[in-house]
Amino acid sequence: MHQIAGVTAKGELGKKPTVSFKTPMTVEDNSYVVLQKGDGAQIEDGDRVCSQGIAISVKDGSELASTWEKNTPNCSTVVTSDTSQMTENYYKIFKSLKLNSTVAFGVNDSNSSGTSYLMVLTLVSKSKDLKKATGEKVAGVPADLPKVTLAKDGKPSIDMNGYKGSDSLVSQDLIKGKGAVVKDTQSVMAHYTGWLLDGTQFDSSWDRGQSSAFSLDSVIKGWKQGLAGHTVGSQVLLVVPPSLGYGNKDQEKIPANSTLVFVVDILAAY
Repeated sequence: MHQIAGVTAKGELGKKPTVSFKTPMTVEDNSYVVLQKGDGAQIEDGDRVCSQGIAISVKDGSELASTWEKNTPNCSTVVTSDTSQMTENYYKIFKSLKLNSTVAFGVNDSNSSGTSYLMVLTLVSKSKDLKKATGEKVAGVPADLPKVTLAKDGKPSIDMNGYKGSDSLVSQDLIKGKGAVVKDTQSVMAHYTGWLLDGTQFDSSWDRGQSSAFSLDSVIKGWKQGLAGHTVGSQVLLVVPPSLGYGNKDQEKIPANSTLVFVVDILAAY
């Protein structure tokens, strides 16, 4: 990746930096420069990195956007050598950094209606996503609900136990995690399996061998309402009536007007 020249940053490490450069300036897409070398923990494979960001116009140096004032860091970056999730160049850059580092990336929008800018990221925290639900098994789960059993790797199987469904949403912790509470505006990383009431499985991240990321603003209402308020690390049994699922429309393997049963492991929220 091309290195950006002529950009500097001042300020306390891990705090909002003051960024300076001569304007107007041009930048190339995928260009970068490390502005501050951090003094925190080294970024490692598998880290989910949270960054505070500032978008700065290269035309006049004006601040276009910032997460600092409302303290809303972006935690969507997972450092991985899997090129389907992160390019090799970005992987090398993040692996070279420590927490409290500040790095600027160039975004060239000169050929569109947008504004070219620097995306200035300060790496403020990191964590590792869970591999499966981790916490305390919940006692007193209602006996009439479907029965869930887990393989050693955490993959669930289900016995519908004669269950006939519910007209309202059921959101029942099976394992209570000790992580942060999920907000309905967040995205989650989850392992999940979904079944119809007759026990037919229609989807499973476990079978794909990889957890999945979802914005709770873009999933069915039963997921958004059913996962918000639970904690990271929890395993949640969801029973989603048609009104909060896909309604009267077929959805691939899901017939119209189906009640859906899910077991969801909440591995991260961001």
